[in-house]
Amino acid sequence: MLRRSSVRFLVVAGIAAMVATACGGSSPSSSTSPTADIGSGALTGAGATFPGPFYTKAFADYSAKYPQVTVNYQAVGSGAGIQQFIKKTVDFGASDVPMGASDITSAGGSGALTQIPTTLGVVSIAFNVSGVSDLNLDADTLSGIFLGKIKNWNDPAIAALNSGTTFPNKAITVVHRSDGSGTTFHFTDYLSKVSDTWKSTVGNAKSVKWPTGVGASGNQAVAQAITSTNGAIGYVELAYVVQTGMKQAALKNANGKFVKASVDGATAAAGTNNNVGPTNFSITNAACDACYPIAGFSWVMLYSNYTDAQKGKAVVNLFKWLVTDGQSDSTDLQYAPLPQAVQQLALSNLKTIKANGTAVLS
Repeated sequence: MLRRSSVRFLVVAGIAAMVATACGGSSPSSSTSPTADIGSGALTGAGATFPGPFYTKAFADYSAKYPQVTVNYQAVGSGAGIQQFIKKTVDFGASDVPMGASDITSAGGSGALTQIPTTLGVVSIAFNVSGVSDLNLDADTLSGIFLGKIKNWNDPAIAALNSGTTFPNKAITVVHRSDGSGTTFHFTDYLSKVSDTWKSTVGNAKSVKWPTGVGASGNQAVAQAITSTNGAIGYVELAYVVQTGMKQAALKNANGKFVKASVDGATAAAGTNNNVGPTNFSITNAACDACYPIAGFSWVMLYSNYTDAQKGKAVVNLFKWLVTDGQSDSTDLQYAPLPQAVQQLALSNLKTIKANGTAVLS
């Protein structure tokens, strides 16, 4: 059964507390009028919790503008979203990592689907240590903590990066995802780039065998575990950190600058990859002064042909709007708008989708 707890949280924290005012006029317009033939139907989707706050707000805004289209999105994790898509129990799947070769084969082959980037998110390192409000970490200390080699908050390696801060003699509680997660993929992608030990012993995937720590399913559950545990540290999508007022560490980036997770830091990192696509999407550990080192695109998987013509039109037009005008919902929810080149990739891929055998977009 699909879990709804994340969605309830997002409706309260994302829609009621946030007002979409950002993005300006830099994004291309979807040029869709309320009277256009955009299709109709009750659409269902499932997958990543990483973009959950953005999807909740954007889908609600779209339905308010076009009441003939409703969207029920279940934030159940990237791995579960891919499986729901493969089983064809949803109209679209969502993942922070594009589907790989084996999953594409299971879904019917590359001709049966297309994948489009929808937003750009940021993975924050959140912590909860009584009496400590600021924390600097570098690649060695972060990987050491998650490898279980740095076990206490007063470890000399942490103290060396945080002059003037007194850390308690308290055990570190590592919190990580227990489900198949795109957030985990981005986090372990970063650690695999900066730590040879991590790369050889743990690796990079949506699900890994964690050397230490406690697991929680979904970004919201990880955030709750960190908030309720003195001495905890974990990785959480920035939107959840900001909405719940959590403390986050500053990470030393590839250029030696300590930076906290931010929309601007994600945008700077995205600017270092000029050829984003389903097989070339990593922007972790990007090298620039402003770059935040753990950021990544989030994706949706769509079928190449929808036999229900009205639903097919509705799906394509929903995501055409989402990657253009809908990006205005992103910044206040701590997501970075898609760069124009990535928007154009999304629009080009949408043009390949058919509704009952006929292309929806020209």
